[in-house]
Amino acid sequence: MDLFIIIFAGFLMLLGIIGSFLPVLPGPLTGWFGILILYLTPNISVSISTLVITLIVAILIWVLDYFIPAIGTKKFGGTRAGMIGTTIGLILGLISPIPGGLILGLFIGALVGELLNNADIKTAMKAAFGSLIGFFTSSILKLVVSLIFLAIFINIVWT
Repeated sequence: MDLFIIIFAGFLMLLGIIGSFLPVLPGPLTGWFGILILYLTPNISVSISTLVITLIVAILIWVLDYFIPAIGTKKFGGTRAGMIGTTIGLILGLISPIPGGLILGLFIGALVGELLNNADIKTAMKAAFGSLIGFFTSSILKLVVSLIFLAIFINIVWT
């Protein structure tokens, strides 16, 4: 039974890593559930401090994930219309069969949002670039935290 639980928790860890790039999955928070499952398993020892600290980090990253792309868009001159366009483009890119559709959708969505808001092409391109910078920054941050959670998971299972 412990092996099944470890495999399921490991699956959540992998989903957490994948979730670093997919906006529909909260990466680190999904990985944290893998640590929680280990904590709830009687034959595996996880300290409460590890559980609480990783939860705080996961929630902090989850909250920041909503602000970092918007900050990137704003820093590069984007408006609310650009941020709405970014979100719509992200969703359309996610379901698109085109390779790189997520990134393309994000960029085009921000660009179209700004253009519909009567921005000139230079301003719209700058805002769209800012949305990409924000998305990549957020994704890298989530990936790093998810990989740290994976290292904690491996350490717990190994001992």
